[in-house]
Amino acid sequence: MASLCTGAFVLAAASLLDGRRATTHWAHTGELARRHPRVTVDPDVLYVDEGSVLTSAGKAAAMDLCLHLVRLDHGSSVANTLARRLVVPPHRDGGQAQFVTTPVPAPGNHPLAELLPWVMRRLDRPLTVEDLARRAGMSSRHLGRHFRSVTGTTALQWLLAQRIRRAQELLEATDDTVDTIAAATGMGTATTLRRHFNRTVGVPPDAYRRTFRSRPRPGPDGEAGAPASQR
Repeated sequence: MASLCTGAFVLAAASLLDGRRATTHWAHTGELARRHPRVTVDPDVLYVDEGSVLTSAGKAAAMDLCLHLVRLDHGSSVANTLARRLVVPPHRDGGQAQFVTTPVPAPGNHPLAELLPWVMRRLDRPLTVEDLARRAGMSSRHLGRHFRSVTGTTALQWLLAQRIRRAQELLEATDDTVDTIAAATGMGTATTLRRHFNRTVGVPPDAYRRTFRSRPRPGPDGEAGAPASQR
């Protein structure tokens, strides 16, 4: 069961939030706490997942909660596709915005139109900015200007973001070890992957996997329900 924005007041009135953490629109968190002292109201988060009951803050945070549910039931690929259709960040968790730049398609006649897909097919390789510039047939300085115009960031930052995004997908969809995923994403070692992953996403790879692996959603009584494919 989930509530969006001030819908938390309805759940609280039905005693469904008693003894649980919850949130609502920041302008109403004080009132929610005053009316329902048995609810632990957290005013600083985007949404709260208590298993069988979820609550969100207002407006954009409600979308974050909906994408969180899609991610849990159907995986990151479906959630990211939906996020792109909605033109919103693919993943923001809790109170900390966690945004990983997604691949941006360049116009067909743009110098990066062929380069970006080429890079995405080779994320397991130790590519450098110089490698990308050589492939595009331009200097590193010119490459940087083109990357800024298309992606809004530097070539190095974009490349790192794609490696992290691929690591997220592998953590969710496979049982590969962190060492294997580090090799598959061009990070080289598990230590390097953990350092960049933790800095970018805010949690270590193992913790991310435990949270976002596709798993059955809890039923109303808190017990695991049927997988999404069986509902």
